[in-house]
Amino acid sequence: MKAMKIRKGDTVHILAGKDRGKQGRVLEARPDEQRVLVENLNMVKRHSKPKPIKNPSRMGGAQFSPGGVIDLAAPIPISNVMLVCPTCNRPTRIGYVMKERKDEAPLKVRVCRRDDCRQEIDK
Repeated sequence: MKAMKIRKGDTVHILAGKDRGKQGRVLEARPDEQRVLVENLNMVKRHSKPKPIKNPSRMGGAQFSPGGVIDLAAPIPISNVMLVCPTCNRPTRIGYVMKERKDEAPLKVRVCRRDDCRQEIDK
């Protein structure tokens, strides 16, 4: 399993697929699958049956979750997204810098790889 350079909460730019060119916020990172879930992008339709909700209130009849066609965000391969630098607002590759701290171990910090930016992504 390889560590991912993109984390939950990052803004990413989609490089390939039906949503190419759009940007969105990462809702979930899945390092074991090398995929990310991006808010409102790569939407797919899923058909579901009505199902009873577990532990319904004792009052009245059983409660059901509605069935029908549901839109869900599907995971996108990590190779199809690129991080958007919060400082320069452009898609960028990610580098690392070791930041020294007093009386503690050095901290590994992500940085923008663009020559005219080079700002820290993690504050």
